Amino acid sequence: MDDTRPLWQPSEERIRQTNMVRFMEDVEEDWNVDIRDYAELYRFSIEEKEKFWTSLKDYAGIIAETWGTDVLVDGDKMPGARWFPDARLNFAENLLRRRDDTDALVFWGEDRVRRRITHADLHDLVSRLAQALVAAGVEAGDRVAAYLPNMPETVAAMLAASSLGAIWSSCSPDFGVQGVVDRFGQIEPKVLFAADGYYYNGKSHDCLGKLAEILDRMPPVARTVIVPYMRAAPPLDGLPGAVMLDDFIAGFDAGEIAFRRLPFNHPLYIMYSSGTTGAPKCMVHGAGGTLLQHVKEHLLHCDIKPGDRVFFFTTCGWMMWNWLVSALACQATLLLYDGSPFHPDGNVIFDLADAEAMTLLGTSAKFIDAVRKAGLEPIKTHALGPLRMIASTGSPLAPEAFDFVYASIKADVHLASIAGGTEILSCFMGGNPTAPVWRGEIQTRALGMAVDVFDDDGRPVRGEKGELVCTAPFPSMPVHFWNDPGDEKYRAAYFEKFPGVWCHGDYVELTEHDGIIIHGRSDTTLNPGGVRIGTAEIYRQVEDLDWVVESIVIGQEWEGDVRVVLFVILRQGLTLDDDRIDAIKARIRTNCTARHVPARIVQVADIPRTKNNKITELAVRDVVHGRPVKNTDALANPEALELYRDLPELRT
Repeated sequence: MDDTRPLWQPSEERIRQTNMVRFMEDVEEDWNVDIRDYAELYRFSIEEKEKFWTSLKDYAGIIAETWGTDVLVDGDKMPGARWFPDARLNFAENLLRRRDDTDALVFWGEDRVRRRITHADLHDLVSRLAQALVAAGVEAGDRVAAYLPNMPETVAAMLAASSLGAIWSSCSPDFGVQGVVDRFGQIEPKVLFAADGYYYNGKSHDCLGKLAEILDRMPPVARTVIVPYMRAAPPLDGLPGAVMLDDFIAGFDAGEIAFRRLPFNHPLYIMYSSGTTGAPKCMVHGAGGTLLQHVKEHLLHCDIKPGDRVFFFTTCGWMMWNWLVSALACQATLLLYDGSPFHPDGNVIFDLADAEAMTLLGTSAKFIDAVRKAGLEPIKTHALGPLRMIASTGSPLAPEAFDFVYASIKADVHLASIAGGTEILSCFMGGNPTAPVWRGEIQTRALGMAVDVFDDDGRPVRGEKGELVCTAPFPSMPVHFWNDPGDEKYRAAYFEKFPGVWCHGDYVELTEHDGIIIHGRSDTTLNPGGVRIGTAEIYRQVEDLDWVVESIVIGQEWEGDVRVVLFVILRQGLTLDDDRIDAIKARIRTNCTARHVPARIVQVADIPRTKNNKITELAVRDVVHGRPVKNTDALANPEALELYRDLPELRT
């Protein structure tokens, strides 16, 4: 493979037609500057950030009652900077601009369900839901939660909640009871939406039993609303006070929505960390910052235009669902899919692309790799004519996967590996529709994001690996963490390593093309298939078994991905047989998700720990991979590391 030439280069005509070029022209006119290419626009967005974000909100036509006079206050503080402190706007109002009879949402639920909802019908459903929420006592600042698949009602319920200034939070229905309680139990929602079940890999999975247990273990909710999916009339036995969706909105006629315009940083979403060191952290994101970041990424980095048909394979437990829904602000159609992307075969996403004239296909790097390993060649079996962009995230896209996309999916397509995080609900780096695509590289640092790479001493480096950092504030920084007095957890999470600088925890390098290569996480978060998994979520399940004394879990690099490996100490005299392995896996699958289930479970006699009695996952991971362990003097029992070296169980 010739790495001296790009894999793809947009034509001059295509470049001229991009939103990016039109935005450059607007910036030039707004501020009397000369912006000839992306590099100069990026530099302007960092050096003149107040001017950049002002031009962006004007270009996007964001609806607001007022923007006020100040753009940024305390811009030298990180955290602590405040964007548009006097602005008043509503997130949902900006996503519900259209009320015509064109498609707003197209939904495929595996091979069982096909539905489409117009912009007018979506507006009417949101109107009725908003009135019903008010009748249920929901006010600005209250939490509305969802335990739902990626279906139209989920989008409508979120928009209804945000139209009132309520705070939305969601988990996908494949989460186990403990995973939901760990999240929603902290934020105490007033209303909970839940489906009766979901489909996956051709099978039906009932949710009502789990829902009853969740409700029993959480603080009381004022109203539980059941969204029928598998059955027209699911039984509500065991769910006292629950009401069907149709009954919830009965008696409310569709009409104008009373959008409540609130401050820029008014909470919109509560997202969750992976739960590495205990219960997941609850990250609160503001309406204005989320909206600004998403329209920037959609309009400029993804070149989404009115009428485009945008898809991302995601569940409602991943931030890419929130990201996808915001494409309504660009007057695009959302293509929603829920279920297995390989049911009945690996072609279903490409079938959807052809059937619905998909223009943007978003997915995980793992899905692209799975399509490749399955021997599929959509370039031969599908037209994919309107498809302009393929976006990949969740984990680094391997160079071989870049090759596969252009050889076996579509030759003339903008392939953008993108990366950011739940912590910022957006991207630090992503695509550029005006620039070439280089094999194995993320194209660019995102506009308005002062991204750099630091060595361990906090010095910028180029062409070598280091910590991904952001050196200046941006609008979608979390407003705060839930139940975090003084922002102690927030500051410790991102600002402890380099004070005043956001340290993201990715191990990256900047290339000669000013692109980015991600080499993995720099912390201990597991990342199988691009899905972030917190070790504490696994520990809580495993160590609740009375015959397990203690455990430690790591991610092992394996066949271009990461697999979960669990080590356990059992009670004296016990052996880890097949029955016990099955019991551990079943418990994790039931109370977490299938993605949490370890690929290998190994019995050990000891676990290395620091002198203050904390187990050390990083040291175990290094030994498993044959890497030297730094600072063994900090360990109370360094001899235990030898138990993890060259294990035969980890060679296959």
